[in-house]
Amino acid sequence: MKPMHENLDAVRIENEAGDLIPVMDYAGEKLAELVSAIETHNKAGVLTMKISIKPSTAGALAVKAEVAIKKPVGAPPEALLWATPEGNLVADDPRQQKLNLKAIPEPARKVVALNK
Repeated sequence: MKPMHENLDAVRIENEAGDLIPVMDYAGEKLAELVSAIETHNKAGVLTMKISIKPSTAGALAVKAEVAIKKPVGAPPEALLWATPEGNLVADDPRQQKLNLKAIPEPARKVVALNK
């Protein structure tokens, strides 16, 4: 009995670019994509590989492969807003006083020549 990857050497699957590539190569690409998403979001994911085999003509077998991943996703973006007494939403806390802050200009840098 051969290992699974040797039995699937001739099985091809279409990638997102429309190219037919070996199913194990495609599964490897999807695994890397899944691992990156798991690292990014610190949540679990799943890779599923399905191999369908049915009899075909002249004693051959028709083998079809499917590879899918379920990547974790992060929390949807949200805005932190405050409610006003009138029931409106605003970006600044209405209970806090506004400060009149001004940018301080960057001081000019003095170039010093070094004598050798």
